[in-house]
Amino acid sequence: MPDHEFSVWAPTPQAVALEAGGARHPMHRSDDGWWRATVDVPVDARYGFILDEARPLPDPRSPRQPDGVHGLSQLWQSEPVAPWAGRAIDGAVIYELHVGTFTAAGTFDAAIERLDHLVHLGVDFVELMPVNAFSGSHGWGYDGVLWYAVHEPYGGPSGLVRFVDACHRRGLGVLLDAVFNHLGPSGNYLPKFGPYLTVGRTPWGEAVNIADAESDAVRRFIIDCALRWMRDFGMDGLRLDAVHALVDTTAVHLLEELATETDALAQELGRPLSLIAESDLNDPRLITPRDHGGYGLAAQWDDDIHHAIHTAVSGERQGYYADFGSLQTLATTLTHGFFHAGTYSSFRRRRHGRPLDTAQLPATRLLAYTCTHDQVGNRALGDRPSQNLDFGQLAVKAALVLGSPYTAMLFMGEEWGASTPFQFFSSHPEPELARATAAGRKAEFADHGWAAEDIPDPQDPATFHRSKLDWDEADTGPHAQLLQLYRDLIALRRTEPDFANPWLDQLRVEFDEADRWIVMHRGAFAVACNLGEQPVTVPVTGEPVLSSAAPQVGESTLLPGHSFAILRRT
Repeated sequence: MPDHEFSVWAPTPQAVALEAGGARHPMHRSDDGWWRATVDVPVDARYGFILDEARPLPDPRSPRQPDGVHGLSQLWQSEPVAPWAGRAIDGAVIYELHVGTFTAAGTFDAAIERLDHLVHLGVDFVELMPVNAFSGSHGWGYDGVLWYAVHEPYGGPSGLVRFVDACHRRGLGVLLDAVFNHLGPSGNYLPKFGPYLTVGRTPWGEAVNIADAESDAVRRFIIDCALRWMRDFGMDGLRLDAVHALVDTTAVHLLEELATETDALAQELGRPLSLIAESDLNDPRLITPRDHGGYGLAAQWDDDIHHAIHTAVSGERQGYYADFGSLQTLATTLTHGFFHAGTYSSFRRRRHGRPLDTAQLPATRLLAYTCTHDQVGNRALGDRPSQNLDFGQLAVKAALVLGSPYTAMLFMGEEWGASTPFQFFSSHPEPELARATAAGRKAEFADHGWAAEDIPDPQDPATFHRSKLDWDEADTGPHAQLLQLYRDLIALRRTEPDFANPWLDQLRVEFDEADRWIVMHRGAFAVACNLGEQPVTVPVTGEPVLSSAAPQVGESTLLPGHSFAILRRT
């Protein structure tokens, strides 16, 4: 059996011992709070740390949790990742998916069987919702507690390596959703080891200590985890969840530090690595280069674009949609990136955001989308736009995103107008936590007028199974028609250079609020959309290259209700 050095940062306990191979081994502490022991064990040995004579706890940096987040950790040797040149995300099309509901089996291996669909669709990257170890058999993954380990029901770390390699062989990059702003309520043993948490809470759990006493080791814990996904598993980048909840009062923000080390790793590996932030701040500093005073992230999600498109097409105005809905708002957002850019937000009841320097920052630094796991799953019923809008409206939304200069993102099943919902589901094994989760969900939406009995119980296994994609419908009827439209839009975006122009100061938008039409001018192309039910005449002309319903083109263009047409000016 080979020697293996076990180590753990645990400044809080007075004594730490290692349990491995059925025996207890003393560990020795250094001045920096790290405990170490070298022991002869099998390469797949299970082990845990005993803090002050308590029961063995899993390793905070556990590489594998075969028995769940409350069980012992297991050694796992990193498997060779197949060579891959990588690709940049600028202007790409990203496909967000949840492993557990992407297929009936809900595993990495089952997802591999559907990758050719994504290749045929034309996407460039797959973005996985969190796959870190969390309590229970199924959930969204944002309640992770062992950030270094891979959720076993999906296939564990070896399954993830197989998935990434399979994507790369097909030319698909892989991004991973990583959650560093909070920990889940079940299986979080980190406070027993050291000051991983700080005073205060995020909306989802206790806040992580990244700026208080002894936070240096916690920051290292986060950065090492992020780099591990890209180095050991071959990820092409990370989507960083809710970075506005990372409260950092130090002179060098954690995000800047992480971006610096990610760029260094990219240089070492010889391939692009990208960090994408989810942020509620509308703050361009996240994506501003570090030599210009920013953090240097590659991109960030842009909810303003989603809100502007969704409200203009659907007519919804509730909650945070209140400031959106007009075509003026849509035009402003398309041409400036953010709608709230130092402007008053009625939802927040204060000024919000900061203007984007469109002459310095390309539009590809922002992600545009018609729906995401949040914008679907955090609706009361988890209903998709395809469950409320007609074919033409779905087509218009797709044209506005894929015809825009922004980096685009789709949510799984969107491309064929999936009829299945994506609901909030969990599988907490603790009865009290299970009841609290279900009650909290019902109470949250009761405040918005939903009857409690209408809200799906997240703990009911049927809620999870109801959210799985139905692949049989993808090639039938209107689903197949919409799927082909998505393929054609992505192909046009990829093959025509005018659609690759990333500069917003070269994007021209015109609209008519009363007649409900809007046109994006992309070089020689016009993306004309009719958001109203009745046919309208739009003052553009040219050769139709793609449309959702037959336009009549002469000196102007007659667009049928709820339709788009992309014209090449002659």
